Amino acid sequence: MKSSKAPQQGRFPDGFLWGAATSAYQVEGSPLADGAGPSIWHRFVRTPGLVRNGDTGDVACDHYRRFKSDVALMKRLGLTAYRFSISWSRVLPAGVGRVNPAGLDFYERLVDELLRAGIEPMVTLYHWDLPAALDDRGGWLNPDAADWFVEYAQTLYRRLDDRVRLWATLNEPWVVTDGGYLHGALAPGHRNFFETPIASHNLLRAHGAAVREYRAGGRHQVGIVVNIEPKYPASDAPEDIAATRRAHAYMNEQYLDPVFLGRYPEEMQQIFGEAWPAWPASDFELIRQPIDFVGVNYYTRSVTRFDPDAWPLRASRVRQNGAVYTETDWEVYPQGLTDTLTWVRDRYGPIPQYVTENGASFADPATAGAEPLDDPDRAQYFHEHLRATYAAIEQGVDVRGYFAWSLFDNLEWSLGFSKRFGIVHVDFKTLKRTLKSSGLSYSKVIQSHGAALNEPA
Repeated sequence: MKSSKAPQQGRFPDGFLWGAATSAYQVEGSPLADGAGPSIWHRFVRTPGLVRNGDTGDVACDHYRRFKSDVALMKRLGLTAYRFSISWSRVLPAGVGRVNPAGLDFYERLVDELLRAGIEPMVTLYHWDLPAALDDRGGWLNPDAADWFVEYAQTLYRRLDDRVRLWATLNEPWVVTDGGYLHGALAPGHRNFFETPIASHNLLRAHGAAVREYRAGGRHQVGIVVNIEPKYPASDAPEDIAATRRAHAYMNEQYLDPVFLGRYPEEMQQIFGEAWPAWPASDFELIRQPIDFVGVNYYTRSVTRFDPDAWPLRASRVRQNGAVYTETDWEVYPQGLTDTLTWVRDRYGPIPQYVTENGASFADPATAGAEPLDDPDRAQYFHEHLRATYAAIEQGVDVRGYFAWSLFDNLEWSLGFSKRFGIVHVDFKTLKRTLKSSGLSYSKVIQSHGAALNEPA
């Protein structure tokens, strides 16, 4: 990409956050410890055949018990921010009602440990792990979900807002509904065309209600995190262009248009037909609360063609000859990150943005030898995408931070422990942490405030 491979890489803006990200169920382990309740993922992983190798988050990275040494490792890397999520059922075992003091205390201790290390916490309230007790009441299909979410958010705001300055309501609502309600690949494992838009809409209502609640007494900033995958038509054929438009609306506009524009893209009605409800205007008044930032999770792009057999979008991805692909079969395409960040600015205005996830799975060994474990492909991936981030900044996008996905190798949801994204290797038998060369390369970039991107990864 031309703009991100300029001869001299400039320094990133003052105050830019250099972070890494995780999520609760993927790294914490001990999901039922100290009074916590089960989540939909605790149930999902126990359903035979749904998770590769029968892997579970019962131990994961044991971050719940090792957080102090993990924070010390973050400090060693020079991270200035850590994005993590809260386990809703660790704090409210039944989803509402009684607070579990031990669960809430864990997150308070984690935040305090981060602050002592000079690391800014960014808290995500919901990263896919709905309390099982609420799923029994309909989960995201129940219109009361927005009220449940507000009660949960209030609990965290009251306890941590004096120290947490960056709050994200939801992480990747598209994945929650496409994987959890349409295709059944993720918890809660539904496959129902009619349920999908209802779950999506209730997630957005919950987001809006939590933002409104934060505005009533919060001291800092609140936003939403979405995964965006830019879509490029495979040809100039009208059917390819139309398919690309549907795919773009479904994945990239469905969760931001209501927040910023107070409406869904018109393609949603085309995609869902009779399954698309008529939403009341009052819902959009709730959803369209002013937010302080957008978190962008970017991994790859999609070159899209018309495919009449690809349900429900009639669109499929075209593999690119000669391109580099990761272990999850995602094309490495740094220009797409620049395009994504500029697209958000151009469509929704000059809202501050964070790259809240960006990373790649490559074939790392199960057991690490000497430190650092050499992972040159991942190191190169981060270099290229950090340059792409800087290219967007040069084009006037207000990007305020970058969070590598992920701090650790972890439970990659239904793929179990088969895919590794970490800048820190985890031996899942011994739980030993080993820095990777990608982590040390990223550390040099942080220390130089971006100038090290002029050097090889």
